[in-house]
Amino acid sequence: MAMATSSKPAKTTTPHILLLPYPAQGHVNPFLRLAKALHARGLHVTFVHTEHNHGRLLRSRGLGAVTAPADGFRFETIPDGLPRSDHDATQDIWALCEATRRACPGHLRALVERLGRTEGVPPVTCVVADGAMGFAVHAAKDMGLPAYLFFTPSACGFLCYLNFDQLVKRGYVPFKDESCFTNGYLDTPVDWITGMISNLRLRDFPTFIRTTNADDVMLTINIKQCELDAPAADGILLNTYDDLERAALDAIRERLPNTFVVGPLGPEVSPPSYLPSLTSSLWKEDDRCVEWLDAQAADGSVMYVNFGSITVVTRDQMVEFARGLADAGSPFLWVVRPDMVRDGGNDDGKMPVPDGFAEEVAGRGLMVGWCDQEAVLGHRATGGFLSHCGWNSTLESLCAGVPMLCWPFFSEQVTNCRYACEEWGVGVQMGVEGEGREGGRSGGVITTGPRKVRRRNCACQGLEDSCHASGVFLLLCDLW
Repeated sequence: MAMATSSKPAKTTTPHILLLPYPAQGHVNPFLRLAKALHARGLHVTFVHTEHNHGRLLRSRGLGAVTAPADGFRFETIPDGLPRSDHDATQDIWALCEATRRACPGHLRALVERLGRTEGVPPVTCVVADGAMGFAVHAAKDMGLPAYLFFTPSACGFLCYLNFDQLVKRGYVPFKDESCFTNGYLDTPVDWITGMISNLRLRDFPTFIRTTNADDVMLTINIKQCELDAPAADGILLNTYDDLERAALDAIRERLPNTFVVGPLGPEVSPPSYLPSLTSSLWKEDDRCVEWLDAQAADGSVMYVNFGSITVVTRDQMVEFARGLADAGSPFLWVVRPDMVRDGGNDDGKMPVPDGFAEEVAGRGLMVGWCDQEAVLGHRATGGFLSHCGWNSTLESLCAGVPMLCWPFFSEQVTNCRYACEEWGVGVQMGVEGEGREGGRSGGVITTGPRKVRRRNCACQGLEDSCHASGVFLLLCDLW
C-alpha cells in the first residue's frame, strides 16, 4: 500500500469528510458503511444523498434513515438532475450518469460553501466521491480540497475497467458486428493483462465492452473515469482486502500508487451496534425473513435467491427460476423486487410463476420484496446463494462462508463470477451465459450447484489476519 510522504500541517480542527455515493443501492451500501467507520474513528462526516434517493429512504425506512444519528454525522441532499418520480423503479444507468454529471457539480460546490458557513460544523476538509461521480474530483480541486474516489467494484473488476482503453487500442472493442455476440468471439482469450487470471476471456470483462459502436456512451464513460478522473484523485479506495485480490491490487497500484483497501466493509470495521438506525436500503426490508429462517432446520438447506437492486428478468426467466426452485425440493428464500420483472407481473398484479407453484412450494418457500442480506447469509439455515455476483453480495457471501450459484447479469458481475468459480473456488456458474445482447440465460438445475462447493469452507480464510482495514483507516484519518 502506498504511503503519503508529503508533510502536513498540524490539524487545528476535526477533519470533515464529505461522502458522495452514486445514487444506486449497490453504491450507497458500502458508502454508508465507510461513513460509519470514519465517524467511529472520530471524523466529522457529511453523507450526501440525491433528492430521489432521499425520498426513497423516507418511504422505505422512515425519518430515522435520513436524520443525523449522532454529533458529527449529518445528511445532506442535492438534485440528481432527473425528472421527479414517485416510483421506486430502477433508474436508467446512462441517464443517471449524464444527469449527475450535468447537475451535481454546481450543487456540490454550493453545499460545501454552505457547510463552511454553518455554525458548529467544521469546514469540509476532504471529498470522497464514488468512482462513477468523477466530476466531484475536479469540483473539489477547484475549491482547493483533496479528493478521493471510492470505486465500489472488486479489484479484479476495476482492473478490467482500467484496461478498457487497451481493448480499444488492440482492436478487441468495439465488436466488428452483431455476429460477435453469438459466433464465439466472446470466448477470445485475453491473457496479456498483468494481475488478472490467465484464463480470462473477453466475455469475462464488464459487459459495457459489448458494443459495435466506437462512441458507445457507457464504454466512453468508463474509459473517462479511468483515464481522467482516477489519476486526478489524491487516492483510490477499494472495498476488498489484499489476501483476496493481491495480484490485481499490485497491478492497480502500478498505475495508481495511492490505492487503499478499506474492506471488507462489514462488522469488522463498523459493527451493527454502532449507529444502528443508519441503514441504506432503498426498499423496505421484510421483517419475516429471520423469523422464517429460525423455523427451518439449522443444516444449511435453505437456498437464498437475490439478484440485487438492478437486475431485471424477463417473464420467461422468472417462470424458469420458479420452476427450478420448485423442482429442487429444498426450502428457499427468494427476494423479488417490485420492479424486477420486465413488463411487470400478471394482470392481477402477481409475479409470473408456473401454474400450481404456490401449492407446490407451500411451507418451504418464502418470497419477499427485500431483506437484510447480511442477516440471511449469516443464518445457520442458509446453505446456498443464487446470486447475480454483484460485488457487495459476493463479498458478503465470502465472509459468511455461503457458496454461490452464479448468474451474472451485467457490468463487472461477469468478472466476479469468473473469479468466484475459477480462482476462489466459492461458486458454480449457473447454466451457460446467453450469447444475445440481453444476456438471457437458462434457469438451469438449481439443486446441484452449491453441493459442488463445501459450505463454510469458502469463507474469507484468515480474514482477521489479512484484512488491513483498521490500519488503513488510521492512515486515512491522519491524511485527512
